[in-house]
Amino acid sequence: MSAVKFFGGLLVGAVVLVGLGYLVVNQRKADDKVLAQQNEAASVPAVSVVHPTPTSPDDDVVVPGSTQAFAEAGIYARTSGYLKAWHADLGARVKAGQLLAEIDTPETDQELAQARAARQQLAASLDLAKSSAARWEELRKSDAVSQQELDERKAAVAQQLATLAASDANIRRLEELASYRKVYAPFAGVITKRNVDTGALVTAGNTAQQQLFYLAQTTPLRVFVSLPEGYATGVKPGLAAWLEVPQYPGRKIVGAVTRTAEVIDPSTRTMLTQIDVPNADAALMPGAYVQVHLKMTVTMERLQIPINTLLFRAEGLRVAVVDAQNVVHLQPISIGRDFGTTVEVLQGLSVTDWLVLNPSDSLADKQTVHPQRPAEGAPKK
Repeated sequence: MSAVKFFGGLLVGAVVLVGLGYLVVNQRKADDKVLAQQNEAASVPAVSVVHPTPTSPDDDVVVPGSTQAFAEAGIYARTSGYLKAWHADLGARVKAGQLLAEIDTPETDQELAQARAARQQLAASLDLAKSSAARWEELRKSDAVSQQELDERKAAVAQQLATLAASDANIRRLEELASYRKVYAPFAGVITKRNVDTGALVTAGNTAQQQLFYLAQTTPLRVFVSLPEGYATGVKPGLAAWLEVPQYPGRKIVGAVTRTAEVIDPSTRTMLTQIDVPNADAALMPGAYVQVHLKMTVTMERLQIPINTLLFRAEGLRVAVVDAQNVVHLQPISIGRDFGTTVEVLQGLSVTDWLVLNPSDSLADKQTVHPQRPAEGAPKK
């Protein structure tokens, strides 16, 4: 009986030991699984993500511009001579047709007098040729002269008429040259340069050394801006605009778009746009730097993203987009304006994309991450 109890005790002990061994093995397996999961979780980085923010289609587009005179021209002499007097100086505002200067042209005056005297000689010769031809025509009726001789007299009259016509044309040319002794303003504007003084020798021509005045029309004034490609389709003639000028803080100078180049410059991806400003009080001067505000409705989708989502890589600007399988894709984007804490995205993203905030430089394409999405109603960072 004691032997049975002894072997029964051994059997129970063996069963207990086997059970304890099984429990230890299972516990080790569970611990190894948890450790593997912890190691795997540690190898997959957790990242905060955020959606892009859509931008309103109604936008106040601000672009830099430069002013330019509505019309400008260098004033040159059309005849040679000496400057007799000038009647408009630097900064003078002149009207269209106003006298600017007078040129003394003694050589042209002498040529004109000589041409008129020569015309009188030709007119006298023509009268003689006509009377001679008339007499020979009467003689031809009585066969006192031959037909050939009469034809020669008539040809002489025709030749004198042609010579007289050439003389008249030369006189008109010289009179036209003489009329250029007075230099007039071709349009209303302001004299921005005066390059000659009384007594200076001037020569007909348009070389830089012979420029008498430079005239600029400043009322109205043109403003040229290079509009980014994303806004090119939204700007049309008649679109309202206003200027912000550093010299006049707080003042809005109103104008309107008058024309566009209707073509995108491939080197800058911008479209040249002209804005006309009345400038009745001459507050703006040509060549000034201004900020142009255009109230536009943009048809293309534009988004804003935080500045701390950008990745500057050797291949270009990128953002890290996390897909539904929590895999990162480094997406190239095209940005517009910089608002400081955010930037405008013109191409490359949609409003449903999840973007990684503060991505590390080691973040790679097609890497798996644990996205930490913001709670509903939480403020966007």
